[in-house]
Amino acid sequence: MASLSVRNLDDDLLGRLKRRAARHGNSAEAEVRAILRAALNGEADIGFDDLAAQLRALTAGRRHTPAEDLLREGRDER
Repeated sequence: MASLSVRNLDDDLLGRLKRRAARHGNSAEAEVRAILRAALNGEADIGFDDLAAQLRALTAGRRHTPAEDLLREGRDER
């Protein structure tokens, strides 16, 4: 199993986490695991094709430099 450290939590947030953990009968660490599990359970992993489609949508209408131009430019800089 992996381990994760979370630094720089403000005192108020840490206090709220500890109170929530106590209400649920958990340690603060177990409560953080439960919170992360609940937050991420509903999220599906996004595949490469979907990410590529999102990127194309974000850059639609912008001028794109052809890859061969970038390669040529890089060779010329040497």
